Amino acid sequence: MRVKVGKRLWLRKRRSKRADSYPKPSEVTEGALQVWRALPERIRQDPSLASFRQEHERLHGYEPADVDPLPNDDADDHDHNNGKIGDGSSVHFVRSSGQNKNSNAFSQIGINVTNEMGQVRILDGRDVENNNEDQQDETEHHGHSKIKKYLIWFKIAVLLVVWGVFTAFLMSTNEHVDELKLISVPKNGTERVFPITTAELSRIGLSLTGAFRLQEAETVQDPHKRAPPLLEIYVERAYYNESGERAFDEIVSTIWKLDLVYPEFLDTTRETHKAHQFQLKPLEGDYANNTNLTELSLHFVSNIDAELPLQLSIDESPIYKKEGVIYAAVVLCGLYVMIIWEIVNRTFAAIIASTLSVGILAALNSRPSMVTIMGWIDVETLLLLFGMMILVAILSETGVFDYLAVYAYKITNGHVWPLINCLCLFTAILSSFLDNVTTVLLMTPVTIRLCEVMSLNPVPILMCMVIYSNIGGALTPVGDPPNVIIASNSFISKNGVNFAIFTLHMLPGVVLVMFTSYLQLRYKFRNISDLQFKESPEVEELRHEIHVWKRAAASLSSYSKDEELVRQTLMKKVNRLKRSLKKKMATAVEPAINYQQTLENLQAKYPIRNKPLLIKCSCALVFVISLFFLHSVPELQRLSLGWTALLGAIFLIILADIEDMEAILARVEWSTLLFFAALFILMEALSELGLIEWIGNMTENIILGVGEESRLMVAVLIILWVSAIASAFVDNIPLTTMMVKITISLAQNNTLNLPLQPLVWALAFGACLGGNGTLIGASANVVCAGVAEQHGYKFTFLQFFKVGFPVMIGSIIISTGYLLVSHVLFAWH
Repeated sequence: MRVKVGKRLWLRKRRSKRADSYPKPSEVTEGALQVWRALPERIRQDPSLASFRQEHERLHGYEPADVDPLPNDDADDHDHNNGKIGDGSSVHFVRSSGQNKNSNAFSQIGINVTNEMGQVRILDGRDVENNNEDQQDETEHHGHSKIKKYLIWFKIAVLLVVWGVFTAFLMSTNEHVDELKLISVPKNGTERVFPITTAELSRIGLSLTGAFRLQEAETVQDPHKRAPPLLEIYVERAYYNESGERAFDEIVSTIWKLDLVYPEFLDTTRETHKAHQFQLKPLEGDYANNTNLTELSLHFVSNIDAELPLQLSIDESPIYKKEGVIYAAVVLCGLYVMIIWEIVNRTFAAIIASTLSVGILAALNSRPSMVTIMGWIDVETLLLLFGMMILVAILSETGVFDYLAVYAYKITNGHVWPLINCLCLFTAILSSFLDNVTTVLLMTPVTIRLCEVMSLNPVPILMCMVIYSNIGGALTPVGDPPNVIIASNSFISKNGVNFAIFTLHMLPGVVLVMFTSYLQLRYKFRNISDLQFKESPEVEELRHEIHVWKRAAASLSSYSKDEELVRQTLMKKVNRLKRSLKKKMATAVEPAINYQQTLENLQAKYPIRNKPLLIKCSCALVFVISLFFLHSVPELQRLSLGWTALLGAIFLIILADIEDMEAILARVEWSTLLFFAALFILMEALSELGLIEWIGNMTENIILGVGEESRLMVAVLIILWVSAIASAFVDNIPLTTMMVKITISLAQNNTLNLPLQPLVWALAFGACLGGNGTLIGASANVVCAGVAEQHGYKFTFLQFFKVGFPVMIGSIIISTGYLLVSHVLFAWH
């Protein structure tokens, strides 16, 4: 019996050793080295890939001295000479015998496992046999695997149906192309009649381009006391008798009124685009059965003393907005179902939802052209993300993130909450003056490394950090994209809302929100164990390493022999890590934490690895951050944030003399960029379906329906809460654009007599703080989740929702109290 068990163990060890043997340097090709150089630095320098590094040094020269020397290739496997395991435990085979009341005397192989702390545990033959997790899982979870298999088939079937639906719509419908026509409206009230070919229409869409006065523009004071220039448009139906004679005419739509510029400004005014949908009165009586006896026509009337040139296009089958809102809500709910329950990857979910929304537009005879769809993508945001991702990727090669994490550990003496406080406060302040997406890209790697050195779970710490990033971004006009949209509006800026006034009015509310959010987060994570891993740090670290190596292996294909060689090497490392995980789970003991010793070990382990590169990165960062600060001064705005980030990335690539661009581009979070692109398309498609407009109309109607003495309070409450709740579930950029128009129209309504500034502050608080509600509520949330996943830490929609949504509700309650006291009670404005 002893011989058989011993032989079985020896054969298993020999097979695993042969299966997991790494390639020799002579087997490594130049193509494989190119693939190796594209891997993350922490994987590239691993002992399992030592042969690649040796061959690289032989062909291309030795790497800088800052890089750690090559460890032993077999450091994480058994050492047959001294009986050591890669985790530092020693193994000795012994014979153990004993008596059990349920069995006869037995004699079998035992294993003495002694860890670094000198503690011994004996694993008998039963432990060795039970160590086969794959067989155990297969037996125990057989029933669950059958259910999971059925659910997978159901998911595939549903997704195929959705794919078939939008594919059929897109294949059966041509792109909607507007037929542009030029007309001239006569002067001084003379009608211009434009015939419509189809008589039995229930609605008509009209798009106009002309010299219209912007709604946001200030009313021009006319010294000649002329009536305000106006253009009125309506639809008229002509009825004929059976003999063909015109019987009577009837206006069958509401009158659309547009503000014009005065005649002397017609040649110098910038053209403005306007769109409207006319709902027509249905035909009645005998005319309903014989539409040939009716005709429709558009009528244009202006009161200016000059001819008015217009460019128009008519849509005889526009989207019925009530149906469109329902379709939009279904698509949005479908997106959240896929993300919340993680049915598919969130990037793929956004692609499916955006494609389905375009398919619905095609089914409603409004399929946009590819040029239009590309115009929906906010290239400015993608350019900002791309440039900063390249900067961070190069900066990470210097080891500065590890160094900063150790420094933060030192100044906080290894205490958890002081460290979290410093981290959140610094993030909030930085987000006030930099774009919060940039702040998150810079702070997330530091936070992750900091949590790793303190054996903390980075996920809850990252959630706290990104929440404070969104709160800090609400302080200034440049901290968050919604604030940029609000502050850059010409009407708002002309009515006294500049950088200083905006910051002054937002500061008290932001400080109050930061304080109450801290109390909420402190209560949420009152148990320090909630910030730690559920398992021992060593086991959790191994699980994390396995995830990182699997992700790296999954990024490579079998398209070429070179990639296959690297991928197989990575998978062999994964297998070794899995075996080490089993041993750790059997032998791991919680070590006693010694702050001073830990600090010394960390300082020795994480120095600055490449100081010359760090200096070059610092130059590029100073350039980028300086221009970001200058962007807050309107008089000095010459470059957008996206252009600044791109120029900074190009500057750093030139300074660092980077030849292997493929390795840098491989570090860019392409899935995050694609997610944003799909999300931009989705939101614009939902806007075309009428969802954003419906939210705005509902908001305006509620405010108009209350008494005069309560209108300011109701307007502040409605704008604040509607923008906050909506921003949590839809992208806040198109929402803010629409809510700005509503805010201005309310302020310009002489009947309501509402001040502008309180409405602006309510919109800023709602749009910025509402982003904390869900994982995709703000751009910073998505970026943080993407960077964390690249480092091997994934947090789900529900994980973020459980933390972020209560904080968002508490923040909006505090903002409500602040706005009501300061602007309704004391009229600070």
